[in-house]
Amino acid sequence: MKRERGMVLFFALVVLVIMTVIGVALAMNSSQSLRMAGAGAERIEAFIFAQGFQDKVINDNRGANLANLSADGLKATVNDSEGDDLRSTAVITPLPTPAVGGIVKDVSCQRSSRASGANLISCKRAEINTTTTFGRKGLGQLTVVSGIEQQVLTGN
Repeated sequence: MKRERGMVLFFALVVLVIMTVIGVALAMNSSQSLRMAGAGAERIEAFIFAQGFQDKVINDNRGANLANLSADGLKATVNDSEGDDLRSTAVITPLPTPAVGGIVKDVSCQRSSRASGANLISCKRAEINTTTTFGRKGLGQLTVVSGIEQQVLTGN
């Protein structure tokens, strides 16, 4: 009977060690899940930021600016005012891509055929490529590409 007195204490300590290991593993797993959820939220925020900046660049350059786009294109940059480490750069490139120093040519409109039979309306096409950096030290990068088509009078 004297030998069995310490067995309960021994088994209690073994169970305590096992429960501690399980608790530490669960705590590490939950912190990793929180990190992954935070990274997903940053990516969504960066995507929304990139789309909003792209819309602003399109709105700021509509009309004559887009119709008279040079072969070099146009570049704009913005930083997030709230300090969330978001930075976007948008580049508008004319399509079809002209030769270096070439002239941007009008193309036929894909969406509308109004007055095109008389060659009165043609279109200018451009591609807007927005790249947003996000996350710790700007290590994340997201790119959104859209096409723009604007009707212009040809004057023929």
